[in-house]
Order: sequence, then structure tokens, then C-alpha cells
Amino acid sequence: MNRVFTAFIVGAMVLGVLVGWGLNQGMAPEQAKGVADNLTIITDVFLRLIKMIIAPLVFSTLVAGIAHMEDAASIGRVGVKTMAWFISASIVSLTIGLVLVHLIQPGAGMNLVADAAGGGAGVDASNLTLKEFVTHLVPSSIIDAMARNEILQIVVFSIFVGTAVSSIDDKAPAVLALVDQVATIMLKVTGYVMKTAPLAIFAALAATVATQGLGVLIDYAKFVLGFYFSLGVLWSLLASAAILIVGRRALELLGAIRGPALLAFATASSEAAYPRTLEELQKFGLSRRIASFVLPLGYSFNLDGSMMYCTFAVLFICQAYGIEMTIGQQITMLLLLMVTSKGMAGVPRASLVVIAATLTYFDLPEAGLLLILGVDHLLDMGRSATNVVGNSVAAAVVAKWEGQIEEPEKAYVAGG
Repeated sequence: MNRVFTAFIVGAMVLGVLVGWGLNQGMAPEQAKGVADNLTIITDVFLRLIKMIIAPLVFSTLVAGIAHMEDAASIGRVGVKTMAWFISASIVSLTIGLVLVHLIQPGAGMNLVADAAGGGAGVDASNLTLKEFVTHLVPSSIIDAMARNEILQIVVFSIFVGTAVSSIDDKAPAVLALVDQVATIMLKVTGYVMKTAPLAIFAALAATVATQGLGVLIDYAKFVLGFYFSLGVLWSLLASAAILIVGRRALELLGAIRGPALLAFATASSEAAYPRTLEELQKFGLSRRIASFVLPLGYSFNLDGSMMYCTFAVLFICQAYGIEMTIGQQITMLLLLMVTSKGMAGVPRASLVVIAATLTYFDLPEAGLLLILGVDHLLDMGRSATNVVGNSVAAAVVAKWEGQIEEPEKAYVAGG
């Protein structure tokens, strides 16, 4: 199924560029713009579908994730060490994306103009004072917050609800079962929405190339190559941290997870590589107890590649539209992305959902999502492989701190 969907994505990209180039060359600029406007009907519908699922998806997945966190609490010391590493890795990943997108400037020179009618004319700094930010965190009505896709307010409410459910002795089984069911349903709905992505990709690329010509592909190349360079920097830091903490055997670890990382890259799904990653970590010598705890938790709280992509993509959109964000606003964005990305594990194309919510929060052009949509699958391959590497390093680091890395032969016999 993944190969078929990937083929559809690639086919849509190629066809979109070819159709857009044909329109650009064969029509007058006014005619090409008219056709492009009609194509944007498809992309507008896709954007509305994305916005439609944000509130229920974030609420249900975050509440369910927090409510099921009793295992982390019961393990205690291991849980604290694991979360400390995850938070540190999240800050590093987000910061790398922030710094390198400023250095590379992949969106500079595109000179796009935001459509005021479509929302997102820019960042209103007057609404981001300390007082406004703090008071804006708490919703006066969760229904109103969901109706307006106020992502931070939804997150705050979800944290309260999830914590309350988790603190009840019997965990309110009926409520927890309902939230789990809603989360499952919303994941299914998200899957349906994402199946329309090839059509939206075709329309987005065709409309863009039709109005701007093939020159826009140079900007896409800068974006893709810049992001993969940033992933290379993140991988280097992860490898260095692993060598510093785990020792020389960290190189063996990186070799052991090469297979799962390649699988995640090929399928653009870090979840698809989970079974092989767990197996390879045990072969390497990690305690089964540590690996079985850290790895699944990492898939919810330690998506290094996905988090870095979110900062990179949002600021790329700002550069494309010539929108400046202050340092304070960028720090706020990092905190927002750090929290919202934690509830999106297992969500198809979760980064698109998180980015869409961020654009809404900062009143950035919603159409900016279409800029990255055309190449998102190419980038998803890289960030999925990075998620596997990041979680494997996290498991190895925690195991080292706990003194639970054994010789490979002994560990595999004990674990198997």
C-alpha cells in the first residue's frame, strides 16, 4: 500500500509540473492565472479538510496519551531520565531547524503575496505581548477555541482533562474508552483526508508552475536540499551525543539501526520500522525492559525529524511571503510546536496538521501549506528515518544511564 501511495505521490508531482509548465508556455499570463485559480479549488478544499480535523485530533490524541501515562510514572526514575532526554532533544531539534532556515534562507526571493481574503496577512505583534500571550493560553470556552482552531487553548484544556483522567483511581474507564475511540476514529478520518493528498499535490504544483514558471522549482530545490542538510547536522549531533554517553559501541548501534532507518526512509513511516528497531536494539545489547519502554514512548514524545521540519517549514513560508517574526514570536513558536507535536504520534502526515495549526495561530498565510505540500513526501522520508535514529539513540542513552547495556550475545538470548 505504501509503495502504491508513493507512486501516486510521485506521479502527481511530475504530472503537476508538466501540466503547469504547459499552461505557462501555452497560455497568456491572464489565462494561465484563470486556470490556476480553478485548480486552487481543489487545494482550498484540501486545506479546509486539514483544518476540519485539527481540533478533534489534537484533543483526543493528547488526552488519550496523557491518560495512559501511568507506566512512565510507575517506572519512576527511568521515566524521569527518559523524559529529560526527550525534552532536551526536542529543544535541540527545534533550534537547529530555526537557526539553519535563517542561514540557508530557502524561501527568500519568492516574493509571494498573501491573499487577504484567504486569511493570514502576517504576524500581528500587538497581540503577542506577555499579558496577551498568557491570558490567551486559557480558553474562555473550549467550544469557541475548537471552532476557531486555537491550538494552544485546545492543548491546555486537553492537558487538564488528560491529567484529571489519569489521576482518578479507576481512570474513568468509560470516558477513557470514549476518548480512545474518538482518537481511533479521528486517525481513520485523517487517513481518509491524506489519501486525497496526491490530487491536492497535483493541483498545487500545476497552479504554482502555471503562474510562476519552472523557476519556482529552484526554490523547491533549495528548500529540500536545505532541509536534508539540516537533518545531516542533527544526525551528527545525535551520533556525537551517543558516542559521548554510550562510548565507542555507539558506532555499532548506528550500524545496527541502518536497516530500520532505511525502511522508514523508503516507506516514509517511522512506525513501519518499529518492530525491526526494537529487535535490533535488543541484538545490540539493550535491556528488553528499557527498549520496550523508551521506544514506544519516543514515538509519542521524541520525533526529532518531524519537530525540526515544523520550524524549518513555517519559517520557509514566512520567507516566501516576506513576513518577519520577532525573536520573541519565534521562541513562542518553538514552545507551541514542542507541545503540539507531542500528541500527534501515528497520525498520517502529522507535520502538515501541526504546521497548519501553527499558521492559524500566528495568522500566517494558510496557502503557505500548499508551498510545502508538493515536496512533503520527499521530506517525510528523511524525517521518518531521523525519528528512528533519534529514538534508538534515546533508548541507548537511557540504558547506559541505567547500566543496562549488555554484550550482544547475552542480551539477545535473554531478550528472545
